Amino acid sequence: MHTTYKILNRAIEGLLVLIFSLLVLDVVWQVVSRYVVGQSSSFTEEFARFSLIWLTVLGAAYINGQKEGHLSMDFLLSKLPVDKQKRRHRIIQVIMAIFALVIMVIGGGNLVYTTLKLGQLSPALLVPLGYVYAIVPICGLMIIFFSVYHIKITFNANNDEY
Repeated sequence: MHTTYKILNRAIEGLLVLIFSLLVLDVVWQVVSRYVVGQSSSFTEEFARFSLIWLTVLGAAYINGQKEGHLSMDFLLSKLPVDKQKRRHRIIQVIMAIFALVIMVIGGGNLVYTTLKLGQLSPALLVPLGYVYAIVPICGLMIIFFSVYHIKITFNANNDEY
């Protein structure tokens, strides 16, 4: 499971770097075409919007996979004994996994299915919107995996390690 965790983290990191690089190139091209050529490209704004969607949702999944990476207010939690801290962390991970399952996987899967079934296309790129929204259930599955991984880690960690 640890090997899968490391591979998934590396893959998400690479994908985030790629998406961010493409977003930067897209915005630079939009500025150049608007001010140098005098006419902006029709696809750049839509591509930037879709890139930001993917960057945000993938970034959320990535940060969820990092144990100390996400923003949290743990002042009161850090005052508890280590065994109670582990229990609270497990409860939080279970809640996050349930949220990811219900909202992201099931709800996002329904959104993807509906938009693909209706044949909705983006106006400028003519990409099926279901492909754009597919990142939501995919990242929901990643969040569930990371939550299960972190729960497993808390059961295996010694008191001084956690």
